[in-house]
Amino acid sequence: MPFTEVCIYQVKPQKAEEFETLMRDARSFLEKQEGLLLLRLVRRGYHIDMEQIKEGLPPLALTRVVKSVKYLLYWEFDTKESYGAAQKNLYETYWKSIEKCLVVPHDKYLGECVF
Repeated sequence: MPFTEVCIYQVKPQKAEEFETLMRDARSFLEKQEGLLLLRLVRRGYHIDMEQIKEGLPPLALTRVVKSVKYLLYWEFDTKESYGAAQKNLYETYWKSIEKCLVVPHDKYLGECVF
């Protein structure tokens, strides 16, 4: 059963470009982690409300940044052990540089895939 992390980063607006460059650089390193099945970084750029959902309308683009630019990192591993090793490797390489871009410490949501 695959093991997954969804990490939410709240990046200082003036550090968004630096963060994206850093994450692009880290991508090749992250993709080499043993047991990695899937890796995605998403920049939040849209919102949707109930009326749009009820009408089947597409989401609306965000028009301004309030406090932070939000990113979601999704990565999936074959086992918890592979995930743990990858976290250690990330901590030893890119972690401090990532943290310097953040408004607050990042949130991690961990679990095994249900489907």
